[in-house]
Amino acid sequence: MNEFSPSGIRKVIAASSVGTLIEWYDFYIFGMLAKTISTQFFPEGNPTAALLSTLAIFAAGFIVRPFGALVFGRLGDIIGRKYTFLLTLILMGGSTFLIGCVPGYDNIGIAAPILVLLLRLVQGLALGGEYGGAATYVAEHAPANKRGYYTSWIQTTATLGLFLALGIIMLVKSSMTDDQFNAEWGGWRYPFWISILLVGVSIYIRLRMSESPLFSKLKSEGKTSTNPLRESFRRKGNFKMVLLALFGAVMGQGVIWYTGQFYAQSFLETKCNIEFEQSRTIMLWAIAFATPFFLFFGWLSDKIGRKWIMMAGMLLGILTYRPIFNTFLEDSKVENTWTNAWDFSHVKASVNTVALGTSGDSLYTATSELSFADGSAFTRITKDTIFVNPDHVSANTITQYINKRLPANLYWKFIGLVFLLILYVTMVYGPIAAFLVEMFPTRIRYTSMSLPYHIGNGVFGGLVPFIGLLLTSSFPTDPLVGLWYPIAVASLCFIIGMVYLRNKPDQNVND
Repeated sequence: MNEFSPSGIRKVIAASSVGTLIEWYDFYIFGMLAKTISTQFFPEGNPTAALLSTLAIFAAGFIVRPFGALVFGRLGDIIGRKYTFLLTLILMGGSTFLIGCVPGYDNIGIAAPILVLLLRLVQGLALGGEYGGAATYVAEHAPANKRGYYTSWIQTTATLGLFLALGIIMLVKSSMTDDQFNAEWGGWRYPFWISILLVGVSIYIRLRMSESPLFSKLKSEGKTSTNPLRESFRRKGNFKMVLLALFGAVMGQGVIWYTGQFYAQSFLETKCNIEFEQSRTIMLWAIAFATPFFLFFGWLSDKIGRKWIMMAGMLLGILTYRPIFNTFLEDSKVENTWTNAWDFSHVKASVNTVALGTSGDSLYTATSELSFADGSAFTRITKDTIFVNPDHVSANTITQYINKRLPANLYWKFIGLVFLLILYVTMVYGPIAAFLVEMFPTRIRYTSMSLPYHIGNGVFGGLVPFIGLLLTSSFPTDPLVGLWYPIAVASLCFIIGMVYLRNKPDQNVND
């Protein structure tokens, strides 16, 4: 069958996309379950430090992705695309399954986070070789005037992998109690174990694939690179293009991607205190509505060029991030949303008093779970110190509002706002595979495009959740301070891209 025929290209896209989707699923379930994982693999006592440590391990997987790009990019340019990203799939699936098998901190102590870190590093190395292989493989089967559209199918897999991770986690969690899900050998491990079944299916599909026709032609002519690393990074002209790809496009694309999806979910859960299920269904609906736009902007980039679409996505993020996230914050405040917090239809209350030492003083905690007629709800926790000794100064009462369930109008408003955030993602991410493929010659394409992609996404983008939490922990008075990092990175990339990027390179130049 002609690989450039509609049926041929559909098989190529399907075979490449399924494996890449599963690899993204494997990579993201760790981040989706970061809060639970932090309680399993780190000692109790300081939940903020444990979550920071977990997010640091999550970020470590991103940081090593450029090294995976070098290792597997070199293999892909020497031995071929097909077998290289088959190997990355096996490594990713195996390490994900094993993370689900590591005993908790209470059983094996410090060995638990160390083992998880090592497996996370293997995940990062594998993903560093996966994306470049899949994008290159599809692009080298596609006609030049449809590269943007055909490679945009690969671009959907990252978001669909996130969608799949969220969906499976919610499905598992809905079938058990919170205690069962969060137990040491509880339901949170199931998404890791399920991975091995998904990987098995993908391996079967990929074994039936043929090699890229452009690479096969080079190989038959004896023109493949003998040292892709040297050609990619020691030749001044090509290395200049690597730097331009990184600082003029991929760096900004990376922070837009992770802010619109990962940071948004974390913000809804930790800053707005939206309940677990609702925060995730907000993300699921927004992802479902926005995903087709990856294909639209990939198709549009074939018509008008890649640059302006990507730059517009970055600019929109720069200008609207703080207003959108501030809206999340203000609309989820109890005093703004529940104007009469006593007008509830149901309440479940409990009181707990704990003695403080031998002084007779005690800590009083009152918990009220309030539900309202419109379906919304929240939990109010009030803490106060009761002093026996009159010489003691009375402490301030502390009131927290958690597990908020928004009323329907705000729920759909939040979905609309997250949809906008992910729409920016589709603008910067939909065209970028074709953009990178067209920058580099076939003989060193896998290596040359993989490195800037994984530095931009893995280092600059992957650090968004960690740096965001670090900034908000350091400057607690400003809940939006974590946004300055992606705004700054996207701004720098926007300026460089506007000045130095070409909009429509010759689409046939590298073939």
